[in-house]
Amino acid sequence: MTVTKEESGQEGADGDGGMSGAGDDYVPSQRRLDRERHKRARARRATAIGALSTLVTGVVLYLVVVNAPGWPRTKETFFNEDYAREAFPKVLEGLWLNVRLLLICGACVLVLGMLIAVARTLRGPVFVPLRVLAAAYTDFFRGLPLIINLMIVVLGVPALRLQGVTVDPVLLGGTALTLTYSAYVAEVFRAGIESVHPSQRAAARSLGLTNRQALRHVVLPQAVRRQVPPLLNDLVSLQKDTGLVSIGGAVDAVRAADIIVGRSLNYTPYIVAGLIFVALTIPMTRFTDWVTARMDRRRAQGGAL
Repeated sequence: MTVTKEESGQEGADGDGGMSGAGDDYVPSQRRLDRERHKRARARRATAIGALSTLVTGVVLYLVVVNAPGWPRTKETFFNEDYAREAFPKVLEGLWLNVRLLLICGACVLVLGMLIAVARTLRGPVFVPLRVLAAAYTDFFRGLPLIINLMIVVLGVPALRLQGVTVDPVLLGGTALTLTYSAYVAEVFRAGIESVHPSQRAAARSLGLTNRQALRHVVLPQAVRRQVPPLLNDLVSLQKDTGLVSIGGAVDAVRAADIIVGRSLNYTPYIVAGLIFVALTIPMTRFTDWVTARMDRRRAQGGAL
């Protein structure tokens, strides 16, 4: 029985929109075109509904706030344009300290966190003391509130009057941030190391690699690659918490706003500082979401992590 080209193309189209034998002659079936048209229409309808509901919610919230009895006083105290213009350049100048703390402390946190995680995953009875110390470190600093850690380091270390020990609140505050966040990052790295299947290490050993070489060249690259999203989340949190170094007197964005508030008794500078931190955090948050979604897609497609 002879099958014509039109019949063959129609059979392929009536199946599931598959391609015919000749790839260049493929024509989507009417069913597939209708399905794609329906998907596009449904996406447009969902986008329109989402935009409309967001607009309605925003309008309702705006009307509730501006019609509140205390709104005029609140607007003058928290949203004063004159104080906002005065505070913006000073807060922006102080933000440079927060950015430097983020970069330096972030690098130190990654290095120290990795060392602690490796110490916790070392095998053999000879490493028991090291594993115990690493576990005690992570348990202590993960349980200790960051604000208390900052007060102990920033206010307590200068009180000891130790020779050769700095009393700079910026350095001490950065040290406290590093101590706390290293404990969190160490657990992230440890989870990544333990998520690597033991067969990976066994395969590396069978190729002649030592335990150290297997850890460095096989286990750690996979562990770090898998833990990129939670590491970025910790970096976002660190960026916000750099503002806490102001409790020691360091003039960062928060302290710059606090100086103006103390002089004017108007809280608009706090709003300015908060909005600047939010503007700085949003791109990092969106980048984290993009990396997470990209890794999820690769995992779903069976690609390498």
